Amino acid sequence: MHTYLENRQLSDALNGYKAFLAPMLKPLETEIIPVSAASGRITACAVHAKISSPHFNACAMDGIAVRAADTFNASELSPVMLNQEQYRVVDTGDPVPESFDAVIMIEDIIFHGDCAELRAAACAWQHVRQIGEDICQGDMILPSYTKLTPSAVGALLAGGIIQVEIFKRVRVGIIPTGDELIPIGQSPKSGDIIEFNSHMLRASLIEAGCEVAIYDITRDSLEALNNALLRGVAENDAALLIAGSSAGRDDYTNSVISKNGAVFCHGIAIRPGKPAVLGVCGNKPVIGIPGYPVSAAIVLEQIVLPVISLLTKNPPPAAHIVNAVISRKIVSGLKYMEFLRVKLGYIRDRLVAIPMARGAGAIASLAKADGVAVIPCDSEGLDSGDEVEVELLRPLDEILHSVTVVGSHDPMLDIIGDIMRRKSDYYLSSAHVGSMGGIMALLRDEAHIAPIHLLDLATGVYNTTYEEKHFPGKETTLVKGVKRTQGIMVQKGNPKGIMSVSDLKNVTYINRQKGSGTRILLDFLLKQNGISADDIDGYQNEEYTHTAVAAKIAAGNAGAGLGIYAAAKMFDLDFIPVADEEYDFLIKTETLDNPMVQTFIETLRSEELKTELEKMGGYELYER
Repeated sequence: MHTYLENRQLSDALNGYKAFLAPMLKPLETEIIPVSAASGRITACAVHAKISSPHFNACAMDGIAVRAADTFNASELSPVMLNQEQYRVVDTGDPVPESFDAVIMIEDIIFHGDCAELRAAACAWQHVRQIGEDICQGDMILPSYTKLTPSAVGALLAGGIIQVEIFKRVRVGIIPTGDELIPIGQSPKSGDIIEFNSHMLRASLIEAGCEVAIYDITRDSLEALNNALLRGVAENDAALLIAGSSAGRDDYTNSVISKNGAVFCHGIAIRPGKPAVLGVCGNKPVIGIPGYPVSAAIVLEQIVLPVISLLTKNPPPAAHIVNAVISRKIVSGLKYMEFLRVKLGYIRDRLVAIPMARGAGAIASLAKADGVAVIPCDSEGLDSGDEVEVELLRPLDEILHSVTVVGSHDPMLDIIGDIMRRKSDYYLSSAHVGSMGGIMALLRDEAHIAPIHLLDLATGVYNTTYEEKHFPGKETTLVKGVKRTQGIMVQKGNPKGIMSVSDLKNVTYINRQKGSGTRILLDFLLKQNGISADDIDGYQNEEYTHTAVAAKIAAGNAGAGLGIYAAAKMFDLDFIPVADEEYDFLIKTETLDNPMVQTFIETLRSEELKTELEKMGGYELYER
């Protein structure tokens, strides 16, 4: 039935698995619940109206009820006067009085004491909602296997239905596995991994209408996993086993599914998510999900939710797909369909997709992504400027109202974005590609704002030289931002005794990426001190943010790195100041009147930001 770690195309694997499951799956049990509590549930059978709606002839306007025949000769030149026996005053929603068959709006009536003057004739059933106009008794309001929307709830109640038979929710059991896992709430020690995957998957499954049980962490043993699987299958309609699906020594998922049922497929040609296992136990779907969080999220979206729809007879909602232009070249393997997380910016009437971190464990990239771009199999990747389809992860309206900031990283950008959300209707979307990357993005119209801190090695001046070089036509404006202190970050207590740049030869270094202002500053300091980059152990080890550098030092993965004081403070590191620099914002002058850009600049000038920067330390706001 299967080959260990296959490489099946996604569509082939999913369609084949659904066909494999279809004859085995038992219909879900049903239950009868109040209609008022049924929104979002799936009807188990057709629902027919018990009464008509409206169930009486109802007045559709405020005015008077009349007999149409009494008004036939009314005109502007020959008004008709009705006495109080020939009309009844009514309000919207009232039953039409017996023997009357039309309603005239109050605005079209002139009263003379008890008499009503009409200057236009009424036709029969004018302004009357007749019996069954909306729903007739016996009409089918909803067919089987239909999701109850709020309006459908209203239609059922209007049709006299107060209870409805619906399918019980699909019950999914999630079994996390691994000796390295600890429950949420515990403090992790070295080697421990907080088990959050199950809660991430649970949130998505609940959003899809499922009931979800998360089982205790199962340790890496065949017997323990076997027992957990049998329980999960017995108590649920489907079971998910997290981790243990690749080819490592303790990866038992494939074995226990085979022992208790059958494996249809082990290995799908997607990245991330390749090691997924698709199987069945006790005539119920059992899916082995990779342990890396992004892999788990992709497999849930691409495999699990479509399989759940087999049980509910209700397809998952259609993805919202948009076309965007990729901002830089992306190389991809020919063997896999790749799901690439991207940030999106709306610049010059087009969507620009900015690739994010690609690792299967980079859960933050999935949480912060605006969408997922798909690179098909048999493709070597994408060139800068290629059009790509992107499945949105947040509403398009939010993206259209986001100022796109691409360039040098600083934690203050998150603070600015937070203040903007609290004070305006705009969002901030940032991508950290270094100062030179920001300038290139601005040149290609792929950003609204480029944060930069670029030191001219010849003059010691920040930013203006680079602006003049790359934008000689003076089409940009440099908005002054903050002065901030750069320094050498080292572990608490400075165990290596680092006092200056010269001492970096005695420690493993963690660097910033090429084109970043911090990297350029380091090169300037090394040259100033007569030190070659080849003398620095770890010079080629790169990170994209100040906080990532600080985290590596705090963990002991590196002994030193250049960064800002605020990052050192976050990780309780020692800090040896080496330079004060200017962190500014380059903006094309033609976009200065963009309301989102204006809101960004106003936030940069705000007292709220000043207060937050004072708390972080290492910043000084200066004249703009």
